[in-house]
Amino acid sequence: MQIESNTELIDFEGWTLRVRVPRSPKRLLLMIHGFTGDENSMWIFARDLPSHYLIVAPRGPHDAETGGYSWRPPHPETFGRPSLEQLQPAAEALIRLVDAYALSAGMDASVFDLMGFSQGAALSNLLAFLHPSRIRKIGILAGFLPSGLENLIPGRPLEGKPFFVAHGTRDELITIDRARASIALLEQAGARVTYCEDGVGHKVSVTCLRALKDFFAD
Repeated sequence: MQIESNTELIDFEGWTLRVRVPRSPKRLLLMIHGFTGDENSMWIFARDLPSHYLIVAPRGPHDAETGGYSWRPPHPETFGRPSLEQLQPAAEALIRLVDAYALSAGMDASVFDLMGFSQGAALSNLLAFLHPSRIRKIGILAGFLPSGLENLIPGRPLEGKPFFVAHGTRDELITIDRARASIALLEQAGARVTYCEDGVGHKVSVTCLRALKDFFAD
C-alpha cells in the first residue's frame, strides 16, 4: 500500500483521518475506502492528482467482521448489498465531517469532490443522491448503487453531474453486470457518466487510473 509521503495521520472530532493539506488549498476531495479498508487504503488513487486538493481520507466508523472497517454495522444477511437505510447515517456523518474539517482549515467546502472504492463507492453514490448540491465531481471505483434510491431517480437529482466510473470485467465481488446496471440508473437520474472498463478483477486498472487522473485534473 503506497501512501503519499506528504500526508498526516490525525484524530479529529472522533474521526481517524489521513489528510494531505496543500500550501494553497483550492478544493476539498473526500476519499472513502471500501469494506475492510481504512484511512490508508485510498492513497494509491491520489497519486498525481492536482496539488491544490486538500484530501481527507477518513476511517469507517464500524469494525468489519473480517478485520478493517466498514461504513455500516455488521449485516451478514445482506453482505455486499448495503442499502440506503444502512448507509445513510454514515453519509450524514461525512457531510458534518467535511463541514467541520473545512472550517478548521479555513476553507470553503460548500461544494467538494468525492471518490470511493467498492462499499465506499456505494456510499459516494448515496451522498451524491442525497446532497447533489454539495458535490462537484464523483469518482466511483469498483462500486455499485445501493438499494433504496429507486424512488429518487425519476426526480433526476444528478442532472448534469460529472461521474467517473471504473470497473473490471473480471470482478467477482461486484459483477460487471451489476456495475453496468448501476450506470444505467445513474444516467436515468441525470448523471453525465465517463466510463472506463478493463479486464481486471476487483481493482482499478492502470488505464482507468490514468483516466481517473484526467477526470480530476481541473
